[in-house]
Amino acid sequence: MPYQHIFSPLTFRNVTVKNRIFRSNIAGRFDNYDGTGAQARINWETKFAEGGVGAIISSFVPVHPRGRILPNYATIVSDDRIPFWRAVGKAVHAHDCRYILQLSHGGRQRDIATIDYPLGLSSTSKRDPLHGFECEAMTLAQIKETVNAFAEGARRAREAGLDGVELHGANGYLITQFLSSAINDRKDEYGGVLANRAKFVREIVQAIRAKVGRDFHLQMKISATEFNNAVLREEKPGNTVEDSVQVCQWLKEDGVDAIHVSSGSSFPHPCNPAGDLPLGELRKTYDSLISSGVLALRNYLLFEFALTGELFKRRWEEARGPKDKIEGLNLDDSRKIKDAVAGIPIICTGGFQTGAIIDDAIARGDCDAVSIARPLIANNDLVKQFASGIGRPANPCTYCNKCLVNAPENPLGCYEESRFPSREAMIEQILSVYRPQPFA
Repeated sequence: MPYQHIFSPLTFRNVTVKNRIFRSNIAGRFDNYDGTGAQARINWETKFAEGGVGAIISSFVPVHPRGRILPNYATIVSDDRIPFWRAVGKAVHAHDCRYILQLSHGGRQRDIATIDYPLGLSSTSKRDPLHGFECEAMTLAQIKETVNAFAEGARRAREAGLDGVELHGANGYLITQFLSSAINDRKDEYGGVLANRAKFVREIVQAIRAKVGRDFHLQMKISATEFNNAVLREEKPGNTVEDSVQVCQWLKEDGVDAIHVSSGSSFPHPCNPAGDLPLGELRKTYDSLISSGVLALRNYLLFEFALTGELFKRRWEEARGPKDKIEGLNLDDSRKIKDAVAGIPIICTGGFQTGAIIDDAIARGDCDAVSIARPLIANNDLVKQFASGIGRPANPCTYCNKCLVNAPENPLGCYEESRFPSREAMIEQILSVYRPQPFA
């Protein structure tokens, strides 16, 4: 078999994955408004299990209703959600694929607020500087409640028969808002020096271990370098990879089994998911954010006019860097963290879709596995292509990010029409997630 490193099993402390390719955390508004799950979510996850990935990391799964980033995302906020996640796991396991549930909380970063919780919680009371999502700083009681919500989410994932959980500590969500030197402005024991800013996530890890023991897989996704001033240059840069190395060393001590390396202090961010800023598609869907962010109308008008839109796009893509350097963008940071936490595996994300690049990264020791999102949306069978000796898909992901900007309003899928024989074929592929339906 080609790509021996890709197709060698990866053993963590408590689970073994058949190959080194993980489907990264990505999904759309496939569920019910109240956070109960739907058949479309099961169909979505099954696509990638059938395509050959070794493990799937679920999309953002809120541990508390106030932590949702969008309506229609399945949550794990109560025990009545366990049967749904058990069904998801069963569907994925049928294809010898592992399923890791991503425990998440959006904090202030919420694209569309829900009717029950119009205001976000955060480490800070400052709104986010790009969209203007407003929030209030968490009280100590709310911190304690949220730590417990993460632990209860892990317990429910275990009772559902899933293979592990991942803490979403990257890309600007709540854990990032505590970790980040650019966002966290607290004056209590959860703010200030790095050890204080890491207290929140360390308490979450410790609470999970107290709830589920040491024999259930637990990994952490972290933005190794935040680049918080990538677009708004007057902002602070945020955490460096050296900061993240120290956090990961603490998390290893606390019982984390793996680290998932990403970048960026927000989502989206020029470095994650690195690619184009598709203004045409953005103009169609960004209006959904206007009711949530006090700066979103300003941004919408900026995108609407050709000159200002192009200037913003140029700033975004300059911050991203050369488009031909997207694949493996985070490998340098991944290697630094891997060297610092020897003994636990490192998963790296970052536009991967070339077999040789992935195999070489693993062989060099830059990481132990990779996670992939957009290229797997473009080619659900990417892993099977690698197994057959195809090193790069004939019809690869273009990193156009049209999937990303459609997600607030439309079903998730590939929206790059040039990859399909017709627009009708593209729509058919996007809507295929709704089959089979939940009833005849």
